[in-house]
Amino acid sequence: MAMFKADQLNTIFSELIQNYTFEKEPRKLYEPIRYILNLGGKRIRPMLTLAACNMFSDDIEPAKIPALAIEVFHNFTLIHDDIMDNASIRRGKETVHKRWDANVAILSGDAMSILAYKLLAQTPLEHIQQVMNIFNSCAIGVCEGQQLDMDFESRKMIARDEYLRMIELKTAVLLKGALQIGATLGNASTKQVELLGNFGIYLGLSFQLQDDLLDAFGDEGTFGKAIGGDIVAGKNTILPVETAALLSPEESEIFLKILKSNNLKAADKISMVKDYYIRLNIKVAVERLITHYHAKAAQMLEQLDLDDSRKVTMVAIMDSLVGRKS
Repeated sequence: MAMFKADQLNTIFSELIQNYTFEKEPRKLYEPIRYILNLGGKRIRPMLTLAACNMFSDDIEPAKIPALAIEVFHNFTLIHDDIMDNASIRRGKETVHKRWDANVAILSGDAMSILAYKLLAQTPLEHIQQVMNIFNSCAIGVCEGQQLDMDFESRKMIARDEYLRMIELKTAVLLKGALQIGATLGNASTKQVELLGNFGIYLGLSFQLQDDLLDAFGDEGTFGKAIGGDIVAGKNTILPVETAALLSPEESEIFLKILKSNNLKAADKISMVKDYYIRLNIKVAVERLITHYHAKAAQMLEQLDLDDSRKVTMVAIMDSLVGRKS
């Protein structure tokens, strides 16, 4: 029985991406693509694709190129997100638009979205229709989530439910799609594909909430992004959403003035906002929410009609994403 461990899947995928050569010319189109793909990152989505396929089949070969397609697509969204957010650091290195410029980054991102479809088109014929449908529905979901994120920027505050819906689209649907594509290629049943999709949504929610938490309370060396970046940008992540909900209308007004202010020094702003988080015990509240979605994800895995030995790697990946430091 060929069951791969998470680190083995990581190695398989790293070799795959290293061996995949992108066209050389024009240099400025392809260099940024190679650059962002070589920045590494956690490779969560392709690993989920391979692990999901392996749950149902000993042969993960059919899932390799679709896993690459998903990673290329994910990195395309990061290039464009970083432009929209005006972010300067990604995985501890300069973002593409800072290293080159915004026009180069937009065009390289466009090329990556097309390359993702080019790779997906290599899916075995008996699954291509289903895989394309899953991918398309995720891809449009990510765009909807990004638009909601931008809409929320112009609003003083949003409700928890609105925020959770936005991150479900922006982050969780691509995890859902990665899992469903892998399961489909492993010949899973419709019911199994659906359960793994739900698992992906809950996993994605806990993953993004963990990311929000790390932005304020992580360690810059391990996190790979500047700590307090969301605070400096005045973003409505789960932390300010929970904070504003606990404050009186008057206090909330003062808190939001600080969060949305553009004329405070970055360090002062971070420390003032974090004072609210610490005073109101927001870290614990968010950790509770993460634990809730982690438990829901575990429930979905339990419901999968499979021998536990086929779930070991997926459980390991799930547990590693919660409680992570980067």
